[in-house]
Amino acid sequence: DWTTDIADARRRVGNKVALQGNMDPSMLYASAPRIEEEVATILAGFGQGEGHVFNLGHVDPEHAGVFVEAVHRLSAPYHQ
Repeated sequence: DWTTDIADARRRVGNKVALQGNMDPSMLYASAPRIEEEVATILAGFGQGEGHVFNLGHVDPEHAGVFVEAVHRLSAPYHQ
């Protein structure tokens, strides 16, 4: 749920379960730089390790592409 702070959720559950989300779906209507900024913020909040699943709602395919590319590019350091 995008209204829950992912850093707080991760502190509560640790590495026991995977977490999904948590980008506000309306963010996918923002500019490419703003989408990337939000992806970076969420990744930093989740932190290192596995168990984070990003997902998408219905949105302009171009914006979805920005989102997917940002996740791929920006998440690599969190999985080393």
